[in-house]
Amino acid sequence: MPSRQEIDRRYHNIRASMERYGLDALIVCGNQYAGFEGAVLYVSGFEVVHRYVYVVLPREGEPTLVFPQEARWIGDKAKPWVQDQVWPEIPGQWIRERGHERRWKRVGVYGMDFIMAVRDYRALAATSFNLVPFDFQFDMARAVKSEEELGEIRDAMDIIQDGFWALVAAYEPGKTEAEIMAPAVERFFARGAGPRMMNILLSGSGGEAEASFRVPARRVVGADDLLLYSLEITGAGGYWVEFSRPLIRGKLSPRTQAMAEVYPEALEAARKLMRAGETASRVHRAVAETFHMRGFTLGHLSGHSIGSTMIEHPAIGANSDVELRENMVLSLHPQVVDPQGRACLYTQDTYRVGRAEGECLAEVEWRFYGGKESRPTAARPRK
Repeated sequence: MPSRQEIDRRYHNIRASMERYGLDALIVCGNQYAGFEGAVLYVSGFEVVHRYVYVVLPREGEPTLVFPQEARWIGDKAKPWVQDQVWPEIPGQWIRERGHERRWKRVGVYGMDFIMAVRDYRALAATSFNLVPFDFQFDMARAVKSEEELGEIRDAMDIIQDGFWALVAAYEPGKTEAEIMAPAVERFFARGAGPRMMNILLSGSGGEAEASFRVPARRVVGADDLLLYSLEITGAGGYWVEFSRPLIRGKLSPRTQAMAEVYPEALEAARKLMRAGETASRVHRAVAETFHMRGFTLGHLSGHSIGSTMIEHPAIGANSDVELRENMVLSLHPQVVDPQGRACLYTQDTYRVGRAEGECLAEVEWRFYGGKESRPTAARPRK
């Protein structure tokens, strides 16, 4: 549970943004889809374990947790610091009535496009007040992390690295993709990630990985198969981190080798630009242009801000001219694709934006791992 000082800091920043945009209230949406529950946790302390919930935060006064009636007994309702809680049959109707009662004119919504239930939107669409999408503004209000938050993020990074080394130890040709993944998931859950994780995979044969993500399954791994496990989890505090390193026991294909030779240069160019006052688009271009000069393209954006929600604004992309600030936390995950779109190479790291340059929060060298390596003694996980 965050400290009272940290909770007050969050509300102050969010309400300052609400004031700037003329909002009377803010509806924060969250559901159990991986990564979309975090905004509710951030503003209320409630952990969404099933279905969905809203936090209604007025510009002045106490917030309210609004659960659908069928979720009354789902989740620990005593845990959140927000204790004003209601369970209407249709949450959108309850919020509409609250707004009419308090004569709201302008209400922001975090998650209206991707998270809010259709039945609640229909109820709210009939209101006398205006609904305003507020995803970007909400994320920017929480983008700079406090020291308390950074402590939770570093703990999550220690957990994800712990799981990675368990995965490396389990890696052996002849096992299935899922069998190799399983020890990492066990470590994640044991150390507090709970259900908040999304671990997927890029893989292929002949020293290459195909360009489409999938769930690790029963495919048996060969020595020349390239495995790119995308590890995405939170720690007990609910802060997401992302991490990936390539695994292969056999031989790389020539085009994978060509991609690999560019990676260290591209990652370092991006890290050096992760500084206060720089723009997110320049970080992206540092990666994209380094690969483009060698004949490769990126499969998607090179990264994004990350926190209690898996994907937060700002994006690290060509059109994102948001100015970075110290102690923002970014996930950089360039997926490099060959010109035919058949083979790729991929990595993930989580960084803290610094005054002069970025800090990579992982302590694992970027290279190919073959299953015989072990975690350095100096980086052993905390008990």
